[in-house]
Amino acid sequence: MAGVRRFDEEDVLAKAEAVFRAKGFGATSMLDLACATGVQRGSLYHAYGDKEELFLRTFGRYEARFLATVAQALEGPDIRLALQAFLEAAIDNMTSGSPAPGCLSTRTAGEPTGARIRTEVRGLLDGLDAILMAALARPGAAERLAVPAEAAARLVVTFTRGLAVMERVYGDPAALRATARTLVDLLVPPDPAV
Repeated sequence: MAGVRRFDEEDVLAKAEAVFRAKGFGATSMLDLACATGVQRGSLYHAYGDKEELFLRTFGRYEARFLATVAQALEGPDIRLALQAFLEAAIDNMTSGSPAPGCLSTRTAGEPTGARIRTEVRGLLDGLDAILMAALARPGAAERLAVPAEAAARLVVTFTRGLAVMERVYGDPAALRATARTLVDLLVPPDPAV
């Protein structure tokens, strides 16, 4: 039947994500994507139009999953523990698997891309900032911060981008976790009464 996709789109997007995370947008070809997904290039072009559109669909899926994971990590009532859980989730996102997949948004931000892709990456970062801001500004949390909630949120977003770079350079999740704990100590000093 003409026009009917004969592949599992979730499976294709998951496999495409793995390729984009491993090679980056610019170095990934439609042939790479066809080989990884098991779907012929013509079928990928027919379904998605071009590599950019397939990347945007892949990135949208990645963004939704990542933002949901970090939002859940920040739900805890204790802001120190919530912030630690958030950073742990961010580190897991880039280090879980073999080889470690890295961070798709940071990798993409460092490449020359079109305006649509830059807008999507900016959207992920803005969404991350909003999630952090909401968690850090809530009653009981804001009072414990060493800096205003807005500044803390922006600092943490920027810090996660640095973590992604350090992961690519050193590949040492334990060092990332230690550095993340230091940031939490600086932003939310431990309660001396505890």
